[in-house]
Amino acid sequence: MLSEPVTAIKGVGEKFADDLSLMNIFTVEDLLNYFPYRYDVFEIKPLSELIHEDKVTIEGKVLHEPSLNYYGKKKSRLAFNVEVEGIAVKAVMFNRAFAKKHINSGDTMTLTGKWDAHRLQITVSNYKKGAANEQAEIQPMYSLKGDVTNYKLKKAVKSGITDYVHEVSEILPAQYLDTYKLPDRKHALVTMHFPKNRIDLKHARRRFIYEEFLLFQLKMQLLRKLKREATEGNAQHYDAGSLRDFIGSFPFSLTNAQQKSLNQILADMKSPYRMNRLLQGDVGSGKTAVAAICLYASVTSGKQGALMVPTEILAEQHYESLSELFGEKASIVLLTGSVKGKKRKEMTAAIENHEVDIVIGTHALIQDDVNFAELGFAIVDEQHRFGVEQRRTLRDKGLSPDVLFMTATPIPRTLAITAFGDMDVSTIDEMPSGRKDIETYWVRDNTLERVLQFIENRVSHGEQAYVICPLIEESDKLDIQNAVDLFHQLTEFYGSKLNVGLVHGRLSADDKEHMMKQFATNEVQVLVSTTVVEVGVNVPNATIMVIYDAERFGLSQLHQLRGRVGRGEQQSYCILIADPKGETGKERMRIMTETNNGFELSEQDLKLRGPGDFFGKKQSGLPDFKVADMIHDYRALETARHDAEEIIEKNFLQENAAFYPLKIRLENEHLLQGKLD
Repeated sequence: MLSEPVTAIKGVGEKFADDLSLMNIFTVEDLLNYFPYRYDVFEIKPLSELIHEDKVTIEGKVLHEPSLNYYGKKKSRLAFNVEVEGIAVKAVMFNRAFAKKHINSGDTMTLTGKWDAHRLQITVSNYKKGAANEQAEIQPMYSLKGDVTNYKLKKAVKSGITDYVHEVSEILPAQYLDTYKLPDRKHALVTMHFPKNRIDLKHARRRFIYEEFLLFQLKMQLLRKLKREATEGNAQHYDAGSLRDFIGSFPFSLTNAQQKSLNQILADMKSPYRMNRLLQGDVGSGKTAVAAICLYASVTSGKQGALMVPTEILAEQHYESLSELFGEKASIVLLTGSVKGKKRKEMTAAIENHEVDIVIGTHALIQDDVNFAELGFAIVDEQHRFGVEQRRTLRDKGLSPDVLFMTATPIPRTLAITAFGDMDVSTIDEMPSGRKDIETYWVRDNTLERVLQFIENRVSHGEQAYVICPLIEESDKLDIQNAVDLFHQLTEFYGSKLNVGLVHGRLSADDKEHMMKQFATNEVQVLVSTTVVEVGVNVPNATIMVIYDAERFGLSQLHQLRGRVGRGEQQSYCILIADPKGETGKERMRIMTETNNGFELSEQDLKLRGPGDFFGKKQSGLPDFKVADMIHDYRALETARHDAEEIIEKNFLQENAAFYPLKIRLENEHLLQGKLD
């Protein structure tokens, strides 16, 4: 049986099994599913197509006996010439003295190694006597630990396949194999370990990529279903007429993307299940307008709404803009850490007695003394800034309120549906008309004086500027020193012409708030900051964002920073001061100057950095797939997502015999044990 210990395989003893356990291989099935992480393809190409310093394979006739030289302690160099396409190519092997006996003048050899186009030389890593096979040879390479070698592992896999492959059963329904032209599981598994050619390998990989994504998406859909069914009785019967009038009172029309997201959220609010939705949209795409409409919908259904944001200054800005928008239509209060004593008691009593419709605030909203009469709709802005526990506490404050998480960090849809698979995702990917693009420039360090003069010129027209230093995680001291130095440099440069402020990580929260307020009221014209300027802070006068050492930031971070400007009527500018050494850094700068679209940038960032880096490895929660890659295989991910939705929606796991093997497989996963009946 496949569940037998790996020692059941011929040639696998206790010591070998101990080493395999380091690779999480304990059973026969574990071994058969331990796929190579890459494949070396030994394909002979003409000399003219070989690329300098690439790993290549050539075939030729040995022109003379090899010469062998020893140097250092037990080190050797074996050299000989082979004739390839009528040209003498030099072959060099290090520390293979024994090969001298095998290689004779006139022998045909197939050699693989690093190619030096300038010297017409190959440094050989693999060789074999005789001509290469008709087809390119494919060598699977495994990720290894302990004393396990590629050869030993391959031998064990071969024995395992010989004795146990007949027990490998299909788990995908035949209709998917036919539709997507996928090989059956048994055939694909053998091909992954011992591919005959590239085409077979490609199809075997396609099969396992789809299988991994489908199982993952099914787990996500089932989790979502279980969560939803646990929260029935949450329908909000809002007043559609009042809502239409409210939207009609706006001084602008909703974009198509805003309207689509709004319809999705309102449909969730009407349904008997609790909403768990992520609303993502670029900076300035109009998420707040959509949030306001939803809060009003909840108020018309007789419930209360809450909006939780990361900082006091942001809470104040939301309070001001929403108070203006709602007028007399709803009672709104601002609850932050600054509200203390008698005033706080009066406010919490009003919330508990339902004298308040909408509460806007920071994490003060989830303190023990805050109790809602009937919280129907809760919004968490910049959801990645709050811990899971904080979000859960807010959710538990009411009678299973609908929860909307908002973020201005554009996440590629592919990644969003995977990372937030148990959430629904709405995307505002369209900007309101008339909004000016921020002009972005990349300059070198030596142009600082010109940049400072440009800032002075714009400030004389009533505008303001941010100057950002990167956060260097390894050294807070160095980080602050950079900012302090720059602050003094700018203060000296501008003298009494304008006021320069400073924000860095060592300031208390109150001092930071105070400085941000001075900037918001234009008492400070240029703000030097080490920390990323608080997300969402709205300073319409700020039209210039200067980012120092911009190559130290990822694209998404740079885009977030750029989004701090361009919030008023005037043309805004982002100036990247950078001297990147590597190609990735240069590519980032180029991309930033070419596009203002956050979703396009996040796709590019994903390609440059990988999903772990994109989210920050600690909190990413992204699954570790064996074969699949969310970035490169995003089409398969979308397909699997669609299929999983249909399987759960139409109850195929319970009612269609073709899906029974999939059901058994999912029940064997601890996550869903016993929950599918």
